[in-house]
Amino acid sequence: MQVKKFLQDHAAGSHKKAMPILSFPSTALLGCSVRELIASSDKQAQGMAAVAARCPSLASVSMMDLSVEAEAFGSTMVAFEDEVPAITGILVETPEDAENLAVPEVGAARTGLYVETIRKACELITDRPVFAGVIGPFSLAGRLMGVSEIMLNCYDEEDMVHTVMRKATDFLKKYILAYKEAGAVGVVMAEPLTGIMSPSLAEEFSAPYVKEIIEAVQTEEFGVVYHNCGASVEAMLPFLYDQGAVAYHFGDAVDLGSILAKTPEDIVVMGNISPVFEFKDGTPESIRKAVLDQMEALKDFKNYIPSSGCDIPPKASWDNIDAYFRAVGEVAL
Repeated sequence: MQVKKFLQDHAAGSHKKAMPILSFPSTALLGCSVRELIASSDKQAQGMAAVAARCPSLASVSMMDLSVEAEAFGSTMVAFEDEVPAITGILVETPEDAENLAVPEVGAARTGLYVETIRKACELITDRPVFAGVIGPFSLAGRLMGVSEIMLNCYDEEDMVHTVMRKATDFLKKYILAYKEAGAVGVVMAEPLTGIMSPSLAEEFSAPYVKEIIEAVQTEEFGVVYHNCGASVEAMLPFLYDQGAVAYHFGDAVDLGSILAKTPEDIVVMGNISPVFEFKDGTPESIRKAVLDQMEALKDFKNYIPSSGCDIPPKASWDNIDAYFRAVGEVAL
């Protein structure tokens, strides 16, 4: 599969399928907790297969668990029964900590388990491409250094931030290549922390490292979908698009029509029905209206693929998820 061409051809087609980031709600289909899901490659792969069997999605996307990579570096992960796992504490506080930070091998903590999930999922899901989920380099560095702290350090300790970014980038290149070897056709790279930076800081501290990762891993047969759910991404578009991802996935904080109006026709844009206000807290009627309104508003764009605005929460209603796919299926653009 030529991944970029696959996405471009589908976006330009007469009947679009959706590609939401849908994995954690598989707990309801499997009858397990989030805590059990994140500890088992079998459950994760079975959950992806159950979602694929139920939902006519364009592709299967694995869990967007943004604690995995930081845990591999040595951060403390906290698991919950019905919420996504979190990272607690700060691993890197000083320039010395940054210099001494060891880059883990793929397989550390749960990274091996997540790679094995993709290997198993590719055996179970054969009717659509499978994408793995990974964190972006700045968002990983923020989990290692603390969110507030890394923002201040971008001004006060630039060299320390770049040291951690270098190590995060080196690890992510190896990790993504492991997913490629396991059978994934690509990854969805979540870089949400970049979304709360100023464009100038994002251009300095995130974009060059994301571009380096993409250039290291991307081929015609394997691609990176870049996700940024910040409100200021419209001002970042020139250097985000220069990163060279096969597609860009944006959150519900932005007007997708305004984004698409500034996007070259050969760049695929995905988004951005609200994962909280619609998938979790909405109704089948409200999410149907949101989907139909969006698809009508964007009908002239041949580089748009419907999606959620971000990872759909574990407690999202399956009535709403089913209504979402039905609504997308109603529309032939």
